[in-house]
Amino acid sequence: MTSEPTVTVITIFLNAEEFIRESVESVLAQTYDSWELLLVDDGSTDASTALAREYAQRYPDMVRYLEHFGHQNRGMSASRNLGIANARGEYIAFLDADDVWLPLKLERQVAILDSQPEAAMVYGATQHWYSWTGKPDDQHRDRLRKLGVPTDTLVRPPTLVTLFLRHEAWTPGTCGVLVRRDVSQRVGGFDERFRGMFEDQVFFYKLCLVMPVFVESGCSDRYRQHPDSWCEMARQLGEYEPGYQPNSARRAFLSWLEEYLLEQEITNRELHTVLRRELRPYRHPVLFQLAAHIDRVRRLPGALRRAARSIKG
Repeated sequence: MTSEPTVTVITIFLNAEEFIRESVESVLAQTYDSWELLLVDDGSTDASTALAREYAQRYPDMVRYLEHFGHQNRGMSASRNLGIANARGEYIAFLDADDVWLPLKLERQVAILDSQPEAAMVYGATQHWYSWTGKPDDQHRDRLRKLGVPTDTLVRPPTLVTLFLRHEAWTPGTCGVLVRRDVSQRVGGFDERFRGMFEDQVFFYKLCLVMPVFVESGCSDRYRQHPDSWCEMARQLGEYEPGYQPNSARRAFLSWLEEYLLEQEITNRELHTVLRRELRPYRHPVLFQLAAHIDRVRRLPGALRRAARSIKG
């Protein structure tokens, strides 16, 4: 590897001893070799700290260990920002400690960004990975994120953000992107007010609002699904559901977006219309609940007819 790597891989972790070794090994297995790996410890209290230090000692020219002052826990955004601040690569990739890459990930995406000078970032359809458990019930649960646009296409702003808000496309998987380092810095990195919920969406929205993004057809990353992940715990608490949690992280995210659009003087009418619709359940919860109830009542006759037909055979 050269002294100045092309790609900086940032792996943040907190008490990840169960998975971090598999994650790091998937970086070491890349067919593309001009990279450095920054292992950013967010205050772990388990064996993952020792494991990360071990990799840094074993591969001193390729792997570095970082931590916050005093081994503090400062959240996912601050940890990724620490990685960005210490990055040397032209491009940055993120790989959380419970996720893995397929061997061609970096080779494929570096070639795309090299050939697409307008693109600030490239991403594909991240695999939601259930089958890692080896359980028979999980073997057929793996699925790809919905891209919502034709693949192998350069998408100009703010098209992707509008699709994200409409739920017609999913935001990129954090482990599925390759982004230019100067762009990461230009948009201000990750917002540290978002410690572990929607922090990735804030970053991707800022980028997709102002810069073209290339959406590729391939999938080269696996986003591990397990009950202890931030996203799964959030779903169990209803943090992603509109209207029911007035102080939810989703409401905070949408409120941030509304303020950000005003600050950046982004006036796209369609985007603002969709955002107002998404905020409506939080700002008018009674009306939202009433409308949902009316919709269920309207659907009832059709549901009863279908049930009757199924009973008759």
